Amino acid sequence: MKKNLNKLTALFALMLFLSSGAVMAQDYDKKDKNKDKEKEQIVDQDKKKQLQMDAKEAKAAFMKANAELEGTLSNAAGYAIFPNVGKGAWILGGGAGNGIVYENDQLVGYAELRQIDIGFQFGGKAFRELIVFQTQEALDKFKEGNFEFGGSASAVIWDKGKGEAITFENGVGVAIMPKAGAMVGISVGGQEFDYRAAQ
Repeated sequence: MKKNLNKLTALFALMLFLSSGAVMAQDYDKKDKNKDKEKEQIVDQDKKKQLQMDAKEAKAAFMKANAELEGTLSNAAGYAIFPNVGKGAWILGGGAGNGIVYENDQLVGYAELRQIDIGFQFGGKAFRELIVFQTQEALDKFKEGNFEFGGSASAVIWDKGKGEAITFENGVGVAIMPKAGAMVGISVGGQEFDYRAAQ
């Protein structure tokens, strides 16, 4: 009887030891995951700060190119600035960039731009893009997500430090300022956007 009791006690102690080890392992695993999340948040915050600085610089460049832009933005429901849109193409082209969305001149969210062009293209380019939402309805539609420009959408191109007046279609106007590279024409047709509200 004592032997059985000793065996049961030893078995119970072993089970207790193993379960405590599993709990400790889970605890360490949780700590590691929490540390990873904290690191991701720090990196994400750094990226957002850099994007905000780049957007501020891009806005200043747009304002310098067109003296009327300040009034246009003041009267608009909101606008989005994509300070660094990169493109490269050979027959099939693609572009991508991150931007900031402003409403009443206040940062309200972040947006991601994606574009695929099908057609004969050669070269590469980088540019800034400004999207102005003339009406609240147009801004709200953008903020709903899955916003895109049709194939016939156009933009005014502000090159060599000069910018024409922005033209609006369905309450949305677009201005593009090349940064580097060379490519015949810059089209906004086929651009798609995802929006995420600022937290």
